[in-house]
Amino acid sequence: MNTIYDVCIIGCGPAGISAAQECCKNGLSALVLEKGTSHSMSIRKFYKEGKRVDRDYKGQVVDLSDCIDFKDGDRESTLTFFDELLAKLQHVEIHYESEVDSITPLHQKSSHDSGFSVRLSDNRIFEARLCIIAIGKMGQPNKPSYPIPPTIRKLINFNANEARGEERILIVGGGNSAVEYALDLAQHASNGGSVSLNYRRKEFTRINDVNAQGLQSALESNTLHGKFGVDIMELCDENGKVGVSFADGSKEVFDRVIYAIGGASPVDFLKKCGIETDEKGVPLVSLNLESNVKNLFVAGDIALKNGGSIALAIRQSYDIIHTLAQRIKPAN
Repeated sequence: MNTIYDVCIIGCGPAGISAAQECCKNGLSALVLEKGTSHSMSIRKFYKEGKRVDRDYKGQVVDLSDCIDFKDGDRESTLTFFDELLAKLQHVEIHYESEVDSITPLHQKSSHDSGFSVRLSDNRIFEARLCIIAIGKMGQPNKPSYPIPPTIRKLINFNANEARGEERILIVGGGNSAVEYALDLAQHASNGGSVSLNYRRKEFTRINDVNAQGLQSALESNTLHGKFGVDIMELCDENGKVGVSFADGSKEVFDRVIYAIGGASPVDFLKKCGIETDEKGVPLVSLNLESNVKNLFVAGDIALKNGGSIALAIRQSYDIIHTLAQRIKPAN
């Protein structure tokens, strides 16, 4: 008979790691399935080397009492912190390069009256009493609807890792990530480099107060150029640079274009698991982050409309496991 884990955690970022630790503390057997080659793949991929990582991100204070003792640091210290934490976990089985294809209630597929069957893309199957989806959204950035010419594809990015101070850069987007990229790169522009921010709307309604103040200051000081209330219609190869045609008939040339137009919630996967979502693909969950499928929970960015901090993801998983611990007895 196959092992039935108490909890299956999909994703090994901060939310998944927090859930794994809380399982350990509560005597629950846990299986962690991670699509990437290591933990915290969003931090590895989307955070520049040396980027600061704040506990209370942009003033978002989260109570971490009794949770993982996460502190301010940078990209490298944060990854090391999670390395060391994972190394201490017991009764937790972690499988990397393990992409989950579907989560199905066991009573539909077998004689068991509760729990889930978790099928991977390579057709491996695991069983668990309860599941937490903690895969985040940053790993799947939204892309523009218009085509990107192959010859300039290397100049079109979805994070700021490749940007250089001397380049003429266009940031596209209207959320916190777009504004933060723009402010950071504008501050480090050098040797004739410049940074412009394009948003299809005239007003920024989705950014926090800190970023709103920073944006206003940068625009007033002319360290950042704004092109708001206008869409991009087309990209083209302009002698090895990126030609950008706007809906107002204007055209500009940039060395690099960075899109920060949101992370796409993996709606197809959620629907395959039977999870209901709103019109924007955000899963519908209860106050304790349980989906419409009983005992199937959602944590981290994927559970939020506008994203959240690492500390919030840690706290969410802590609260979820304490809810689950009341429902099941630890496996022997």
